[in-house]
Amino acid sequence: MTHSRTPDVVPVLSRGKHRNPKKGACFMELASYLAGERWSDHPQCTHPLLAALARDVNDHVSDASRTWLAPLVPDVIALNGSDPRVDAWIARDVAMTALPIVSAERQGVAAVGLLRCEWYLARQEGRDDNDLTPTTRAALDAAPQARDWARRFGMLGHGNEDRFAKRSAPVIVHSAVAGIAAACVPSSDKILVDLLARTIENCRVWFDHQTVAVPDDWWQELSALTAR
Repeated sequence: MTHSRTPDVVPVLSRGKHRNPKKGACFMELASYLAGERWSDHPQCTHPLLAALARDVNDHVSDASRTWLAPLVPDVIALNGSDPRVDAWIARDVAMTALPIVSAERQGVAAVGLLRCEWYLARQEGRDDNDLTPTTRAALDAAPQARDWARRFGMLGHGNEDRFAKRSAPVIVHSAVAGIAAACVPSSDKILVDLLARTIENCRVWFDHQTVAVPDDWWQELSALTAR
């Protein structure tokens, strides 16, 4: 049981959803194949929000940068758990990554996402609703206009606690990834790839999970599967 290594040959990933491998393959579709599930970009083997992040990153990076993602595919297999805080932990980190680099109009949305994550975590952990972790507080203070706008927006309410995982968290992740991809920075693809890799590593810790190494012949099979 070891962390997967970078193979000599990697499969070709492409954007979007595909009916079968002959039409192409995205990150999560290859994960479903390796996990022995039916071909799908929503396999059961991976935490739903981690899978959503993987799909978004897969679709927003360039074709060249997408080759960096392929070695990470085995790392999400069986990476799942039931702790409800994981959705907020993932969404919070994604929003915090976006906040300092996205455009001004997107910063407010990222700040709202941060506050909703902190509110949800406070509810889960029995803390005051307005309690913020030091890291989140520092990130918001570094973007005061976005912070103040988000706080005013938050006065309207934080939504339904029971729907956070299915609604709020995926919206936070999707908006943040789109904002990073459109940001005026020279390395947005690398930021997204590193974000996914870091989230996978965090999930390994949260779920106490060990990644199974994929043999070279499996990589060759996957590469042949996606060859066009």
